[in-house]
Amino acid sequence: MGRHAAARASDVFNLFRVPSEVLMTIRCLTVPVLVVLNLACLAAPVAAQPGARNGEWRAYAADTYSSKYSPLDQITADNFDELEVAWRWRTADTHLVVEGASGASLVPSETRFDLLEAEEPDRWVTRPGAGRLVATPLMVDGVLYLSTPLYQAAAIDARTGATLWVHDPRIYEAGTPAPAPWAHRGVGYWESGGESRIVWGTGDGFLVSVDAKTGLPAADFGDGGRVDLTENLPRATRGLRDNLNLLPLSSQSAPLVVGDTIIVGSSINDFSITKEMPPGFARAYDARTGRHRWDFHNIPQSADEFGSETWLNESWRYSGNANSWSNMSVDPELGYVYLPTSTPTSDYYGGHRPGDNLFAESLVAVDMQTGQRVWHFQMVHHGVWDYDNPTAPNLLDITVEGRDIKAVAQVTKQGFVYAFDRVTGEPIWPIEEREVSTETDLEGEVLSPTQPFPTRPAPFDTQGATLDDLVDFTPEIRQMAVEAVEGFRLGPLFTPLSLQGTIFRPSAGGGANWSGAAVDPETGILYVPSRNVHSVMRFRRPEAGEPSTLDYILSRGGASFIEAGNPDRRPQMPQGLPLWKPPYSRMTAIDMNTGEHLWMTPLGNGDRIRNHPMLRALDLPPLGGDDSRSGPVLTKTLLVHALTAGGTDGGPRLVAYDKATGQPVGSVDLGGGAIGTPMTYMLDGVQYIALTVGGEGAPGLIALALPQ
Repeated sequence: MGRHAAARASDVFNLFRVPSEVLMTIRCLTVPVLVVLNLACLAAPVAAQPGARNGEWRAYAADTYSSKYSPLDQITADNFDELEVAWRWRTADTHLVVEGASGASLVPSETRFDLLEAEEPDRWVTRPGAGRLVATPLMVDGVLYLSTPLYQAAAIDARTGATLWVHDPRIYEAGTPAPAPWAHRGVGYWESGGESRIVWGTGDGFLVSVDAKTGLPAADFGDGGRVDLTENLPRATRGLRDNLNLLPLSSQSAPLVVGDTIIVGSSINDFSITKEMPPGFARAYDARTGRHRWDFHNIPQSADEFGSETWLNESWRYSGNANSWSNMSVDPELGYVYLPTSTPTSDYYGGHRPGDNLFAESLVAVDMQTGQRVWHFQMVHHGVWDYDNPTAPNLLDITVEGRDIKAVAQVTKQGFVYAFDRVTGEPIWPIEEREVSTETDLEGEVLSPTQPFPTRPAPFDTQGATLDDLVDFTPEIRQMAVEAVEGFRLGPLFTPLSLQGTIFRPSAGGGANWSGAAVDPETGILYVPSRNVHSVMRFRRPEAGEPSTLDYILSRGGASFIEAGNPDRRPQMPQGLPLWKPPYSRMTAIDMNTGEHLWMTPLGNGDRIRNHPMLRALDLPPLGGDDSRSGPVLTKTLLVHALTAGGTDGGPRLVAYDKATGQPVGSVDLGGGAIGTPMTYMLDGVQYIALTVGGEGAPGLIALALPQ
């Protein structure tokens, strides 16, 4: 197997494996990908500054650099506790009742959202999925724009919370989206010549564009206001369902809008039992007309495409996924878009796709004008742990040992920060190929003998699952943990999966995830939340009659498939005790100018854990325990993050931290758990913090402000 790191488009290097003790050599080149794009708005460098500007929030993560930063400073450590709810908005999904196959119609209703249910769960909305309001709103010219779990988009008065319009693409009539039904993270905003539009992807594989003022379809965009994302995409035939009866392709993250170009990724079923799945192309479209501009092949589509040699036995012909399901970032001055990619089909077994499998689990820099790869780096070779790059990389300008660097930092599920020169792809600090175990009892599985380990920064969360990592609050609890893991395979990061059942940590839901990190453009400090959770995977052969083309599939149910999604629900430990040493969630500040950790603070006191009968008498440090996927937002002086009830006593709270020390400096009650990432904006001299929350009844959007 070759190893593939970064290189300029004009450079050609030999590809070879390096010893584990040697720095990974910079290599690789760019090859053309599909269509050449003439993009007038990028013909000359575009002046751009990271961070939200003019009190607005025009992109999912504040800007195309994914900073999650705003220079607003009306809300401070001195007054944060005084914040109060300025207004609440109830999700537009509450006004939909899906009647099922008999009626298949929508009826205005005041039915409680938590009772919304379907007659046919395989086709219609189910109660657990419908409440996942995880989006972060945009704010432009006094209006907030938000997407809902049912893929509606809404415009909301940013002063009052009044609904201005709702556009419903009625995607639920097509079926259930993959892979996370009824969750959508946000919309994109485009404007030109006095015209403005809202764009978003849908669960049935369309890109929708509507007038930002009215919510009506943009008639000159595609076919009546939408384009088909499955068009000319292999194995994404419209109308077909996969093995879980899910639609073959959806788009659940906010599109990236730069100039007159929309770039969109895709979401595909992670748990396919067939090796044949749609590949996850990143696709670019004209923002005005919807005309297709280019595709980037996350999986090569011909034998002469670069990277095809990393798919042995021509497995690129049928393999799918490797998609950019999360958000992406763009440097408008360079004209480069940065794509974080995911695991190929299937997430946990790769015997049918021998090789390193480019460009899966990679960071890829793509030229916005052409769709051509400029450079790439693969974080996981031949991935079988679902270690997708789960979030948009952060673009930041730093100074390292006196050298100014335009940098890009990718935080990962593994707990690593991979840092590169975003122009050339050269690692800022050495990244070493280190030997890892390849021993597995899964026949046909050929794992990579090395994986790339950054030498700096140090990991921001715990890695691996060993006896030394087990909880040891008391000798009795320690012994319970030892007994709980008996019979499972343990080991360091990248321990192979097995028929026996391998406990691996972080899990696919651990480390950093889709909410990602925030970065202060004034200091170069990166702030990343993470979770200390694990997975247990056990496999079996497909049974007669199962429509599987894989040699092994996950054995799901009971103890054979365990995703320990939060620290107070540990199937292996009796009485709800945690399995691992704390903290169970944390926030870490890293100076990207030096690669040094500045501070770490547990996210929450862990009251739900420490109130356990076996722990109440113990003097325990803060444990963390926040199990949300909410991300941080930065202001001039504060880091703001939402905590769930798992991390704090008395219910979910919005907490402000001192950016320099990590010390909490204020908090307010939310009344419901937050899943999405907060944002902040200024309007009529008032600074607001807005975020989506759940709780009793309908989830919705709340805006907090100081008393007026």
